[in-house]
Amino acid sequence: MVEKYDLVIVGGGISGAALLYTVSKFTDIERVALLEKEAEIASINSHHTNNSQTLHFGDIETNYTREKAEEVNEGAQLLAGYLEREDPDREFHSKRSKMVLAVGKEEADELRRRYTEEGFADLYPKLRPIDREEIAEIEPNVVDGRDPDTELYALQTPDGYVVDYGETAKSFVEAARKEAGVDVYTDSEVKRLDETDDGFIVESEAGWFEADATVVAAGSHSLQVAKEMGYGEDMSLLPVAGSFFLADDLLNGKVYTLQMQKLPFAAIHGDADVHDDSITRFGPTAKLVPELERGRISTVEDFLDVFGLNADSFLSYGNVLADRVLLPYVLKNLVYDVPEVGKRSFLPHVQKVVPSVGLDDIERAKGYGGVRPQIVDTDGKTLDMGEAKITGEDIIFNITPSPGASTCLKNAMRDTEQVLEFLNGAFEFDEEAFREATIGNFPREERPIAADD
Repeated sequence: MVEKYDLVIVGGGISGAALLYTVSKFTDIERVALLEKEAEIASINSHHTNNSQTLHFGDIETNYTREKAEEVNEGAQLLAGYLEREDPDREFHSKRSKMVLAVGKEEADELRRRYTEEGFADLYPKLRPIDREEIAEIEPNVVDGRDPDTELYALQTPDGYVVDYGETAKSFVEAARKEAGVDVYTDSEVKRLDETDDGFIVESEAGWFEADATVVAAGSHSLQVAKEMGYGEDMSLLPVAGSFFLADDLLNGKVYTLQMQKLPFAAIHGDADVHDDSITRFGPTAKLVPELERGRISTVEDFLDVFGLNADSFLSYGNVLADRVLLPYVLKNLVYDVPEVGKRSFLPHVQKVVPSVGLDDIERAKGYGGVRPQIVDTDGKTLDMGEAKITGEDIIFNITPSPGASTCLKNAMRDTEQVLEFLNGAFEFDEEAFREATIGNFPREERPIAADD
C-alpha cells in the first residue's frame, strides 16, 4: 500500500523538524510526512554532544561580514523567540553572557573597528564594549593570571543562548504531531527517491510513499541524494569533523576569540555545557574526514558519491587546500588528535581564553563532535561559506553547515513559501502567526550606555 502526502520531508534533524513544525502549524497543507533513518529524531549532528550548542546571532562571530551577520541575526531571533516561549523552564536551553575577546592591541583595534565603523553597534543594540575591569567582573578566569600589560577588550551581550538542538528538534516534532494529517516515521531510511509524472515516489524502510512535493533535509546526505537525481553537479563537500576538550567549571558564559575572515570554521571558544554547568568545553577543532557521519565507516562510500571522483572535484580540493591560510590550519588541526601531543598543542588556545589552565586541567572529550559539511563550488574551485540549497522541480535539497541550526526556522519559512509554490497556490502560509509564535517572543531592549560613550 502506498501512502499519499502533499509533502514528504526526508531527514529528522533540526532543519527537517523545523520545516515540519512550520508547515504543520502555520499552513493548511493537509498531509505531511517526515522520514528519519535513525531510531530517534535528531540523533546525529543535532545531538547536543555533536555541536557547539551555540545560537549564532553573528554578533561575536568575527568571520561574518556585516551582510551575513544581518541575515543570521533574524534567523537566530526567530529560534530564540521560540525557545523563550516553548521552554520557559530552560529544560533544553539556557541563557548566559557571551563575549568575543580581543587579546593585545592589534586584536583590540580590529574589534573596535568592527564595532564602531562596520555597523555592528547599530545591528546589535545589546552588544557593548567592555574593558579589562569589566571582563574580570563577568569572567574572572579570563583575566586572572594574565600579563597586566596585555590589552584586553571585548564585545559582550546577554544574548548567549546555549541550545540542545536535539531536544529542540524533538519539541518541533512533538508540536507538529498534534496536528491532523502529520505522520512521523523513524527507523525509516530512504532507499529510493524518484520523480514521477505527478510528483515523487519514495521507497523507505517504513514503506512506499507518494508526494506532490519533497524536501530533503538530510545534512551531507542531501547532496548525495541530489546527485543521484541529477542535481548539484557543480558541488562537492569538504566534511569537517569537530571535537572538543573538557575542563572543570571555568567560565560563566561563552567566550569566543577572534576568527579568521577566510575560514568558515568557528574560532576556539570556551563555554559551559547546556546540561552540565560543571563542565567547560573548549573547541571546536576542525579535522577533514572522508565520511559524512562521524565515526561511521559506512559513510565513506557516501562521501565518495558526493565527492564525485572527477577532475573538477580533485582540482577544487587542490585549489581550496593550497590556500596559505587554510592549509596550515588544516595541518595543525590534524595534530590535535594525537594522544598527549595533541593536548599539548591545543593548550595555548585554551590559555588564550583562560590563562591559568594547565596541561592536566584539560582532557579530550570522548563521544563529542559531529561532521559539518563545507560547500565546495567545483566550477569556481572555491570553498563557500554558508548554507547551500538546491531547488528543483517540486523538490528542495538543503545542505546546512553552521549556522544552519541557528537559522533553521528562517530556512523553514523560506522553504514553506517555496513548497506552497510547488503546490500551485492551493494552500496558504500564516506568516504573521508564525512570527508571533517565534520572533515575537524575542526579548528586546535598547543598547546600554557604555562607560566610554
